Amino acid sequence: MKYQIMTDILFTLLAKRRVSAAELAAKNGCSVRSIYRYVDELCISNIPIEIARGANGGIYIPDNFKLPKNFLTREEYARTLDAMLAMHAQSGDEELGRAIEKISAQMKSERIDSAITGNIMVDSGTWGGEKRFSEKLRLIEQGIGERETLEIDYSSRGGERTKRRIQPHLLLYKQNIWYVYAYCELRGDFRTFKLGRMRAITKTGDHFEPKAFSRDDIPLSFWNKDPISARFEISAEALPFAEEWLGVESIYEQDGKFFADVILPDDEMLVGIILSAGAGFKVLSPDSLRERVKEEAKRILEN
Repeated sequence: MKYQIMTDILFTLLAKRRVSAAELAAKNGCSVRSIYRYVDELCISNIPIEIARGANGGIYIPDNFKLPKNFLTREEYARTLDAMLAMHAQSGDEELGRAIEKISAQMKSERIDSAITGNIMVDSGTWGGEKRFSEKLRLIEQGIGERETLEIDYSSRGGERTKRRIQPHLLLYKQNIWYVYAYCELRGDFRTFKLGRMRAITKTGDHFEPKAFSRDDIPLSFWNKDPISARFEISAEALPFAEEWLGVESIYEQDGKFFADVILPDDEMLVGIILSAGAGFKVLSPDSLRERVKEEAKRILEN
């Protein structure tokens, strides 16, 4: 009985996204206290369920959460749902009606993982992965198009985690990273948010009037730390990596060798990116960056 109720809570949230504890308790014939206990167990199982207090509160699940892509194929969903609807029309069984609700909820959650705009197709998922990032991208794009305020669970570069309501205005794509340029209601100003740092996105149902901004207002050269001028020597085997990371226009050939002179953000990720290129990627300058790469390589060897 316990797991049936937990399953019902999950699929009800997938269908409605937000529901009160009292409604779930009445539906499953148990106490509100039991519902909260079951919700805690679902959270332990890595289901990102949240509880909001107040007049507009309730139990909710982020809009970017969905069950694994291979839960059922779309054809299997359609065949199953058709059969169940036919049976329900004859019997009127309430349990069957709830099962239909669950199947419908999961079928609706199965989205196309590629974004197509005009003549451009963007598949932001990883090779062979669940492509859950694409769902976040779809929700942000939908929020921009429908002018809907979104609530995000956001982790800053420093590890600070906050809940924010944002009014998304523009998607940015720079150096293989997606950002959204949005008005942050918490800060009362425009901010640039990295989609990869959004743990959860929830549609609020509130709509906003877009605020005027120009291209010059968008921080296309934003870096959290001072930039660093670096020079690299690149072997033939490391050239594809360098071209993807630094851009082909930054690389030149001299005396049969490849080099790159670039300005990069001097953050905690820089050394890791350099090391990921392997032994064919050599730091020529500055000396301080060379030493940081050497020290990190020693630490890796020790581990």
